Amino acid sequence: MARTTTGGKLDTDQLAFLAELGQQLRVDSIRCSTHAGSGHPTSSMSAADLMAVLLSRHFRYDWNDPEADNNDHLIFSKGHASPLLYSMFKAAGVVSDKELVETYRQFGSKLEGHPTPELPWVDVATGSLGQGLPDGVGVALAGRYLDELPFHVWVLCGDSELAEGSIWEALDKAAHYGLSNLTALFDVNRLGQRGPTEFGWELDAYRRRVEAFGCAALEIDGHDDAEIDEALTAVRDADRPTVIIARTVKGKGFSELEDKEGWHGKPLPEDMAQRAIAELGGERDLRSDGPLPERLRSAIARPGKATVELPRYDKADKVATRKAYGDALVALGARPEVVALDGEVSNSTHADEFKKAYPDRFFEMFIAEQQMVAAAVGMSVRGYVPFASTFAAFLSRAYDFIRMAAISRANIRLSGSHAGSEIGADGPSQMALEDLAAMRAVSGSTVLYPSDPVSAVNLVSLMADTEGIVYIRTTRGGYPVLYGPDDRFAIGGSKVVRSHDDDSVALIGAGVTLHACIEAAATLEKSGIRARVIDLYSVKPVDVDTLREAARVTSGRLLVVEDHYPQGGIGAAVMEVLSNEPHPPRIAHLAVRGTPGSGTSAELMDWAGISARHIVEGARGLVTAG
Repeated sequence: MARTTTGGKLDTDQLAFLAELGQQLRVDSIRCSTHAGSGHPTSSMSAADLMAVLLSRHFRYDWNDPEADNNDHLIFSKGHASPLLYSMFKAAGVVSDKELVETYRQFGSKLEGHPTPELPWVDVATGSLGQGLPDGVGVALAGRYLDELPFHVWVLCGDSELAEGSIWEALDKAAHYGLSNLTALFDVNRLGQRGPTEFGWELDAYRRRVEAFGCAALEIDGHDDAEIDEALTAVRDADRPTVIIARTVKGKGFSELEDKEGWHGKPLPEDMAQRAIAELGGERDLRSDGPLPERLRSAIARPGKATVELPRYDKADKVATRKAYGDALVALGARPEVVALDGEVSNSTHADEFKKAYPDRFFEMFIAEQQMVAAAVGMSVRGYVPFASTFAAFLSRAYDFIRMAAISRANIRLSGSHAGSEIGADGPSQMALEDLAAMRAVSGSTVLYPSDPVSAVNLVSLMADTEGIVYIRTTRGGYPVLYGPDDRFAIGGSKVVRSHDDDSVALIGAGVTLHACIEAAATLEKSGIRARVIDLYSVKPVDVDTLREAARVTSGRLLVVEDHYPQGGIGAAVMEVLSNEPHPPRIAHLAVRGTPGSGTSAELMDWAGISARHIVEGARGLVTAG
């Protein structure tokens, strides 16, 4: 079939074609999952009519140019319905029938069990439920406020994931920002994995919730093509985000499975698949490209590298690295692709400096850290470089979104301020003491921890051009400037702050503990013990060569100090890279080994055993041991 255009009442032939296309999507979903021996055909069958009408009549997309600026976006928040998505790709002519049926879920195939951007027509990885719609908000924000393009963002949601709070965070922020270019399609098929969903087919319960969050709601029969088409046509002219709440039937089209429990995530056995395909009218090879978008370009040109003038600091200054983060962010604002998001703590993270300088590229996500990370992911889909900031402890709430962002191959920058026991009197609920471990565990991540404002601004600048998930940990308190304007920093680098050829021990710190290491080294030297001090500002990847050299000079005496729990942080990073050396060093490790309370920074660091006096004691113990 040739490309179709939207608009106007459906005639008999169009209705017949849409019905046939819906059946093809069902049949192909069964075929590929049965061949694979796994998958979610019944979840795909319920939404097949919705997707047939969307693909054929409303999804404005140039399949030959997935990078076209004004293409619509389609996100399967219910990523387990991948058989349906890949069947749509077959109908669009970009995946062959052979590839769909014979390679789905097979090792090495791009048609993975849940969609990933391994395919050029997939924006984000989905499968951890409740994330596709929040990601879609980010894409829609970029379209409306940055690109200034009329493309539409369509998100297919399952009704089980509507129990996730992140869905409602997304609708709340969509309404707040007036994202009329965003439409969510709720596939309300009544059945989840283990049985009925919370509200079943009570569409009105969903409608009330949607409207309470400020979005428009349309209730439809999800198997009536004319009704679907009318709803999809209406949302193009909406003045706010719209949710189409579609009543559907799980396993629709095959009477043996329709609305039957116990079939979630189960492929049809071969004999049952044959009966289902026969009942659905057999195999088909219909083609539906859908309408093309207008050829429009983004309002924000990306000419390449702009001139970025990083701030300078006087050696006499005491500046918190969180303040330096804000200063660097303003400097990076010279690059039009750089955007900033914050979780309503911008006056503490200092992202408010970017807001003042570039208000059109600053997005307040309020206390909704999951949505903040998801919006950053969505903006990265559109080629922007998003910096998202909040207190380091609160990023743990969004950890699954960060994990999925890595699978999405997203390029996002995360800043966690107020980390460690150093923050003082606020107490343990505000102290990130596990963040380095968490961020190091993310696939392909980069983890940075500057100790002074010079290193901070240089590392923030490097973040902008580093691929993947990049995390920077910043400090609440102000500390002395350690470096000069000509000092250079690198991902995977470190700085040897002080050294001698006859050092007896190496003190390794980052952030606040580096300053304690410097103080301890001065005390040790007075008693005749020379200590090398290493600023391990790149926690992942680490500077293996500098660590090896320190171990060689000191006869393997290394003392690692960190304002973090012992597991997974700086100490773990050092031990991991040196444990397989021919002569592994003796590593002493000072870390926070309990739950702190309230107090001053000095009191808490001393209580935790990571203050200068504890470093002196630990170093002497290593040297005395020989």
